Amino acid sequence: MDETLRLEQTLRQLADLILRHAPSSGTYPTPVPHLSLMHATHESEPLESVYKPSLCLVAQGAKTASLADETYRYDPMTFVVIAAELPIISKIVEASPEVPYLSLKLSFEPDVILDLIKDSSPSDEGSTEASPGITMNHTSPGLLDAAVRLVQLLDTPEDIPVLAPLIVREILYRVLQSEHGALIRSFAMIGSHSHNIAQAIRIINRQYAKTLVIEDLAKSAKLSTSAFHKHFKRVTGMSPLQYQKTLRLQEARRFMLTESMQASEAAFRVGYESPSQFSREYARMYGKPPTLDMQELRGTAIIGP
Repeated sequence: MDETLRLEQTLRQLADLILRHAPSSGTYPTPVPHLSLMHATHESEPLESVYKPSLCLVAQGAKTASLADETYRYDPMTFVVIAAELPIISKIVEASPEVPYLSLKLSFEPDVILDLIKDSSPSDEGSTEASPGITMNHTSPGLLDAAVRLVQLLDTPEDIPVLAPLIVREILYRVLQSEHGALIRSFAMIGSHSHNIAQAIRIINRQYAKTLVIEDLAKSAKLSTSAFHKHFKRVTGMSPLQYQKTLRLQEARRFMLTESMQASEAAFRVGYESPSQFSREYARMYGKPPTLDMQELRGTAIIGP
């Protein structure tokens, strides 16, 4: 069968499955561990969220994922892999009631990638440079076939404990065979710059309200301070301090939006000592001061990642 026709048929099958198990707008966790489905009938506002390592596959419609100054658009012909815990801004850009946006997100642990690497014995040695933390890849028929079989398990939940791990492993194997598979592999390789930077990112994500000591992070990554800056920016598109500021502002915005915090309280919660500095940096990032931003955001329906 012609590969394009096979892709189109498998995409229709995947879209029908997602539509059946996610029948209206929203994000649907599933009994398959780490698998969620999404259905949206309208384009969305930008949504900020710290993504765990994950694969995002679109059956219908299109979405963008932004990190620092880079924006990646993915649709049924492409998929995105986020290889480290990163603060992503996502936005649904193609969706309508007649042709809704339909997708799946599969989170994964780097240990599974590492096991696959050991079993498949890739011939490449990998780059000495850290890799970008987010990559775009072309969708393959093999990947889609496996994704369909994974979602089909929702019809036979008794099969999930045995078959889901095997199919997830196959999906990740297909991901590693994609054009950027070597970049994704590098984050699982213990001792690689990508892996060490990913570990440093996890530390910042869990301690973002604390003062950032670059020397300590560089030491944990087994790098000099200058090398740490270089590799960190390659993974995230930002310097460590810019990354921490982005995370703090995103978290403060979430606190104000979901917990109705005052701007000053949110500022202190995320580590700012000066509310005025917080307001200035917030307005620089979001285009308006916190109070005005909240007035515009509250009451707006936001769809999950």
